[in-house]
Amino acid sequence: MFLWLVIVLTISASVSSYEHKLNWVVPPANSSESFNDWASNKRFQVGDIIQFKYKKDSVMQVTKESYKQCNSSHPRFYSNTGKTRFMFDHSVPYYFISGTSGHCEKGQKMIVEVISRDHTTTSAAPPAAFAVLLCFFSLSLYFVA
Repeated sequence: MFLWLVIVLTISASVSSYEHKLNWVVPPANSSESFNDWASNKRFQVGDIIQFKYKKDSVMQVTKESYKQCNSSHPRFYSNTGKTRFMFDHSVPYYFISGTSGHCEKGQKMIVEVISRDHTTTSAAPPAAFAVLLCFFSLSLYFVA
């Protein structure tokens, strides 16, 4: 019974962030995929990190209006290191564009929707399938003892 309690406490305390990796380049002219397609297929949560990899470029976090207009004059965040890590600290939409002239207009921009960890299935209890397994394991230990 003690072992089951330790396992449950360990699982419930293991909430961690995830790092998403992205090659930040100008999309090919004939590409039907966009960075927004990539982002919409992911589940970004507060505390997650996105790693932008690029060469001779930059990444900027901007306002919604600057995103729409591909305006790089007043970024909230700017980096041109080639390997930028950005952590999401709020559950809001984040708007990213390339700071290199003409790249945003060619599709090098992205919206990332970030959700709060409070709105996920993470809770003090383990997932249902795992809980059933733990109950079976606990019951097995009971009959063995």
